Amino acid sequence: MEIIPVLIEKEIEPSDDISDLVLSSCDLHDGDILVIAQKIISKQEGRIVKLSTVEPSLLSQGIGSQYQKDPRLVELILSETKRIIRMKNGILIVETKNGFICANAGIDESNVQEGYATLLPINSDVSAESIRYNILKQTNKNVAVIISDTFGRPFRMGQTNCAIGISGLNPIIDYAGMHDSFQKILRVTAIAVADELSSAAELVMGKSLKIPITIIRNYSFKIEDHVIDELIRPEHEDLFR
Repeated sequence: MEIIPVLIEKEIEPSDDISDLVLSSCDLHDGDILVIAQKIISKQEGRIVKLSTVEPSLLSQGIGSQYQKDPRLVELILSETKRIIRMKNGILIVETKNGFICANAGIDESNVQEGYATLLPINSDVSAESIRYNILKQTNKNVAVIISDTFGRPFRMGQTNCAIGISGLNPIIDYAGMHDSFQKILRVTAIAVADELSSAAELVMGKSLKIPITIIRNYSFKIEDHVIDELIRPEHEDLFR
């Protein structure tokens, strides 16, 4: 398996076409998997907010004061939040409107102009599907697309990249019903391959290398339609909520 970095020098703007940008920057093969950083999707889709335009509510001001956080940023976080899970040490762990459990609703101020913040795409599955089908239409090459973002993890230090949108591959390999090397039947093993591929891609992406796209090549998978919701554990199965 190869992980191939795709260098993008330009700053992404809403007028850009991500599919065209990919095709002008690399040579794709049938069966490649494109892993694309959420940040450039958000920029292209205009999901950037100038903080000076945000009017914080009394609730946002109260939370900001208590947790030493910019109340304008808190207002943005609350606007993208379905419910608050935890608030501690200046971090809001929330469930976003898309169903992700993450810090600050995925909103951050890195790799964007001073005084601005980026929000997660409205629907990363749709974003991934649009890129995939535009590439298929222009090149007749069948690729899969993963939109990735950096998430923290319960009980573990550090962050890792996870999939927040997919098109063209199953995000989970389910081994239930198969036999292990001792011929025991596997019952619950399911591997989150979309997350693992996202993490592998991050090894060459970095945060300041101008590599927001990678190609994963020679990974065996079947092109098929799935959605990112398949990776989100249902609340009734979640032992930590």
